[in-house]
Amino acid sequence: MTTTASRYDPATFQGLRFHTATDAFLRDEDTPRDYLERCLAVIADRESVVRAWVVLDEESARRQADASTERWRRGEPLSAVDGLPVGIKDLLETRDMPTQMGCAAFAGNFPKRDNAAVWALRRAGAVIVGKTVTTELGGPEPSPTTNPFDPAHTPGGSSSGSGAAVAAGMVPATIATQTGGSLMRPASFNGNWGLKPSQGAINRGERQTASMTTHGVLAACPEDMWLVAAAIARRAGGDPGWPSLVGPESPPLPRRPSTVAVLETEGWERLDAASRSAFDQILDQLAVNGVTVLRRDDTVVARLEKALVGASELGSAILAWEHYWAFRDVLADHPDGLSARGRRFFIETAERMNAADYDDALRERVFIRAAHALLGPCIDAVIAPTSTGPAPVWRGDVPGTEPSRWPTGDPAFNFPSSLLGAPAVNVPLMAVRGLPFGLQVLGQPGTDARMTGIARWMGETLTPVSV
Repeated sequence: MTTTASRYDPATFQGLRFHTATDAFLRDEDTPRDYLERCLAVIADRESVVRAWVVLDEESARRQADASTERWRRGEPLSAVDGLPVGIKDLLETRDMPTQMGCAAFAGNFPKRDNAAVWALRRAGAVIVGKTVTTELGGPEPSPTTNPFDPAHTPGGSSSGSGAAVAAGMVPATIATQTGGSLMRPASFNGNWGLKPSQGAINRGERQTASMTTHGVLAACPEDMWLVAAAIARRAGGDPGWPSLVGPESPPLPRRPSTVAVLETEGWERLDAASRSAFDQILDQLAVNGVTVLRRDDTVVARLEKALVGASELGSAILAWEHYWAFRDVLADHPDGLSARGRRFFIETAERMNAADYDDALRERVFIRAAHALLGPCIDAVIAPTSTGPAPVWRGDVPGTEPSRWPTGDPAFNFPSSLLGAPAVNVPLMAVRGLPFGLQVLGQPGTDARMTGIARWMGETLTPVSV
């Protein structure tokens, strides 16, 4: 495990894993408390540069780890993630730590309630270490977190702290969220395994405002990723009116796909030559391994590609309208509590819309989902780059100009899975110029376990690519 900033090589990098430690817990050769102390040592070593955490509660974490240690010694762990140190994105409420959402308007906000996912993790015995940094209200305003592989580059948004904490080896897993690209893009930029589940598959608790928001998991390996997601879903279920995560409690086994479709979308033209070369090498390996690869000139794939034209604008409009009511009240109560970027791309976007515009956007989303459903009988999964390249450098807005729209990275390859309500898994298989660049596997709603199995097969079978 690397604990200092260095060039990323997907062939050799190995983050912190938990599922491989539990046998030693049962044999009393290691303990959850000792495991936690190693995590805290890495946090102490790297946090001053990475800045992944907004709140750390080390003493509470130690008490939780001690309780877990006793359960493992008795041979009575509460779950497979009993003792796993986890970070919680600071958009989710926690009863024992503030929830300030990266926003000046919520400084000191302390609701003293647990989000459903947090409650479920406590019931499963996971060790809540602290709150990871988020961008302002989960929006485009950058956070202070840096990329663990090069602090000059962004870790992505809005789950910036969650992605960076895993990449830096601070904890084996974190909870993240996504509405547009807030989980998958940080997964790509930080070399994480990431699960953005089917819409509604993991209970969002108090965060039910937006129709495309999901809670998911970032981790250093697919096994821990799935174990954390399953532990939450088994205890808290899905969102009201939605079935919970479908699949076994244990990690799905690797599964070779027969046919995959490449989704290029509007982001394809924004891929630089090196990133496109890396992705093409992955496609070549799939063909060598007997996987049929369909491209956008295939009729069914072309239909979805056409439907997804303008996906980022469509998703942004839906997001702005659904958040407008809450953000309007924030601005009314705290006129200086929201950034210029947040006001422009949330408040002002919504104010240019009306209810009919929102209805039209929802109808367009239905059309896109229908085009995606037609692919179901034809292919095993859709694959695409997870981002438009490795993490960019963000040096701040230029004085006197309008705020940059996407300072934490272009979400062009991320909005499709959110609009589709589809599960997506990031596979950390590529590096471009010494920085991570992810491959994503997307499926039909409800196929989270199958997509995880396909992603595992790719991660274990294909040779990592560095360009």
